Amino acid sequence: MEHIEKKVRTLLKRYKTSNPIKLAEALGIVVVHENLGNTLGYYSKHYRFKIIHLNEKLGEDKLEFVCAHELGHAILHPDSNTPFLKKNTLFSTDKIEMEANIFAMNLLFKEKDLNSQLTMELALNKYGIPQKLLTKFF
Repeated sequence: MEHIEKKVRTLLKRYKTSNPIKLAEALGIVVVHENLGNTLGYYSKHYRFKIIHLNEKLGEDKLEFVCAHELGHAILHPDSNTPFLKKNTLFSTDKIEMEANIFAMNLLFKEKDLNSQLTMELALNKYGIPQKLLTKFF
């Protein structure tokens, strides 16, 4: 997963932000907030336009992680339209879903000192991240 870490480091260095919405906009990716029911978000590409769809009902913290995950798809899998992500399937074991999760984790946490700014438990609760994913990451 070194290639994912490298892509994130490059983005952080170039755009000087880890905010996934700001990054998406800087990369020309349209971010749309809409009523998606139980779906958290998804990524799509129509012709040459990349679009991140986010559920307008998500809280700020969950929104940040879902956007980072979908940004991972836009960068790592630009030609693959991801399936709708239901609340209980965000952390699929499918390879592209796991890669998008690893991208999101690198973007949101790699540059932060988790011991001083954000404890593991807080990260789990704040972003709704499953323990097994956090354990694999750190």
